[in-house]
Amino acid sequence: MKNLSTTQFMTMAAVIDYLYQHQDKQPTLEQIAASVGLSSGYVQRQFQEWVGISPKKFVQYLSLQHAKSLLQQQSSILDTALDSGLSGTGRLHDLFIQFEGMTPGAYKQRGVSVCLNYSYETTPFGEIFVASTPKGICSIQFIQTTSEYEQPLNELRQKFVAADFCHRSAPLHQQVSAWISGDLTQCLQQKLPLCLQGTPFQLKVWEALLCIPAGQLRSYQQIAEQIGQPQAVRAVASAVAKNPIAYLIPCHRVIRSTGAIGEYHWHRSRKLALLSCEMAKYGNQG
Repeated sequence: MKNLSTTQFMTMAAVIDYLYQHQDKQPTLEQIAASVGLSSGYVQRQFQEWVGISPKKFVQYLSLQHAKSLLQQQSSILDTALDSGLSGTGRLHDLFIQFEGMTPGAYKQRGVSVCLNYSYETTPFGEIFVASTPKGICSIQFIQTTSEYEQPLNELRQKFVAADFCHRSAPLHQQVSAWISGDLTQCLQQKLPLCLQGTPFQLKVWEALLCIPAGQLRSYQQIAEQIGQPQAVRAVASAVAKNPIAYLIPCHRVIRSTGAIGEYHWHRSRKLALLSCEMAKYGNQG
């Protein structure tokens, strides 16, 4: 984000306010620019540099949040599409697939008839929260502090609003703990079923992470090239940061192109510990 003058800031603030006020109208770039008396090219460039996404993407985000709110209130999919300013259910469908990785209907019915087990397990790298559906593991989170103990469960309740939650250490959860503790062979990782929800782009990135062997590292640039989108390094970094299954989807094996370890969602010190352990055990195999 570059430094803006007071005038530029006020202009961008006015644009954002306009988008909030007119999101249901799905304004074009020309209409947005006209609202502040500037050219569409200038508004596009300044908005992209300041906000980080284009005005069109910002409107899509606002529309999606409004649609999610309506679906949670049990509005029909057609009414949700029209009330969000979209031309029909097709556009609403595309919007949800792009940003949520599921259809509007699936979002509305999240967790219906699903029994979700969760438990807290012990590993050498700290306690973990593990959750699974009948289809497989849907969440593994390292517990940071006692004050954050309930956070992973609360986040999952928001994601699967209609599911039944059972505090139970299922055999699958115990296998996860044992594997992270180094008690199982590496091939067993492939037998642990995963239940993932994400955008098509996120799923491609997470699939690429699964291909990184223990004891080896990849840069964000290499992951971007592996999925065939070499210019999407920042988007790759964002998808890596949103990985819902710690360790089994080894986002800790991704570093910066400079060789710097970089940050880690579950603390940089834990990332260093994980990598050190893997390097010691598997580093001479690659």
